Formats: sequence, C-alpha cells, structure tokens
Amino acid sequence: MLASDEPRPFELFNADGRAPVLVICDHASNFVPRALDTLGLDQTYLSRHIAWDIGIADVTRRLARRLDAPAILSTYSRLIVDPNRHLADPSSIPRISDEVVVPGNRDLTPADVAARVETFFDPYHAAVTAALDDLMARGTPPAIVSMHSFTPIMKSVERPWKIGILWNKDPRLAAPLIDKFRALGIPVGDNQPYSGEDGHGYTQHRHADERGFSNALIEVRQDLIDTHHGAEEWSVILANVLSEILRGPGIFKVEHYR
Repeated sequence: MLASDEPRPFELFNADGRAPVLVICDHASNFVPRALDTLGLDQTYLSRHIAWDIGIADVTRRLARRLDAPAILSTYSRLIVDPNRHLADPSSIPRISDEVVVPGNRDLTPADVAARVETFFDPYHAAVTAALDDLMARGTPPAIVSMHSFTPIMKSVERPWKIGILWNKDPRLAAPLIDKFRALGIPVGDNQPYSGEDGHGYTQHRHADERGFSNALIEVRQDLIDTHHGAEEWSVILANVLSEILRGPGIFKVEHYR
C-alpha cells in the first residue's frame, strides 16, 4: 500500500531525548498514499481538520525539544484508519467526517480494512510501545503527553476554550495541568471539547492507563497554532507548565487507577 518513496507510518523524533517522557501525536499528518487515490477527496478537504490535527505536529516537535523528550508522530491521515480509535469504533475508518462524505472509505472489504490496519495502525502503535519500553529500560517509568488540536467551531458551535485537557482515571498530570492553566487565566476545558473517558482517549488507554504510566491528552485550539509563530508560543507555554508539573511527586511511578 505504501510505495518505496512514501513515508513509513510513524516518525521517531528526538530519539535521544533524555527526559523520561514520551510525547505522542496521533494526528500529525494529512498524507494519503497514492494507492488510496486521495480517498476520493479533493485536496481542499484533505487540508481541513477532518484529515489531521492542524498545527499540532509543529507544536509537538518544538515541545519535545524543549522537554528533551522523544516523540512519536503519525505520518498518515486519520481518515485512512484513526490511530486514536479502537478498531471496533465506527469512526475508526469514517465514511462521513464533519458532514463530509469520504468516498474511499465506503464499501471496504475485510481485506481492505486489514491492509490499512497492518500498514498504518499496527506499526504506529508498535513504535509507541517500543519507545515506552526503551524509556522503561532506562530505569524510570515514563510519563506520556498526547498532543492534539481542535477546530474553533464544530457543527456551527463555537468552542470557548484555548486548550483542553483530556483524561480518564489518572489525575497525576491532568489535574495540575488544568489548575495551572486556570491560574494563568487561559480558558481550559476539563475533558472538553472531548472526553478522555471514552474512545477519544484510545491511545492513552492502551499505552498509558493499561501500563500505569501517568498521562494527559492536550488539545490546543487550531487557530492558535496554525502558524510557526503560534506553534512556538504554545510550545513555550506548554513546556513551562509541564516542566514544573514533571518535577512533582509520583509522576514517574507505575500506578493503576480504577
């Protein structure tokens, strides 16, 4: 499905980062390989938020550098098969996304689905697992920071937050993040605009919650980071806040929350 001149399904960035932290970015790219013929979509649609999380790859790389942490980024569009959804979730390979029909996702056979999973989904998650295993081998259970971005308006509803913190049971990173952004006067959503308690937190559940690693999913509003200047500004804000939290007790410890 991938030609020899097309990117592999993930990017390992700043692999030699020394911090016991893994930054992950599930929706970093809007790339669709030639074999899938743009999924039948005009390039205008592939540039929209339905295909990727606009601006967040730039923030992720800058943040990883500032934290001196390794990062794993996807290199393919979420429309092919979403790495942050359980494969049984209907939105894993969406036929319609934000009212846009995706022709290339209709009438797929089980073999078609399996090919996408084997080519894109499985290698990405295997890379995340390997990176976490490498960090564990250094002797310290790592923390996981999952980076996403959200559109300012969804289904004609304006979203008031500049940033959202998604989490499930483990409050070690999420609670202080929410508190610190509130203290800075930055509008922050607590499990908004999505919730880490459901399928929107699949990568967290699989790689962090199941292994007892402290974690949080950070959503940044796309109009704040759709330029290099905005990405730099928010990487500084996030690095400053996270650096303080990561010095706190109990972060780098295996702890299971039920």
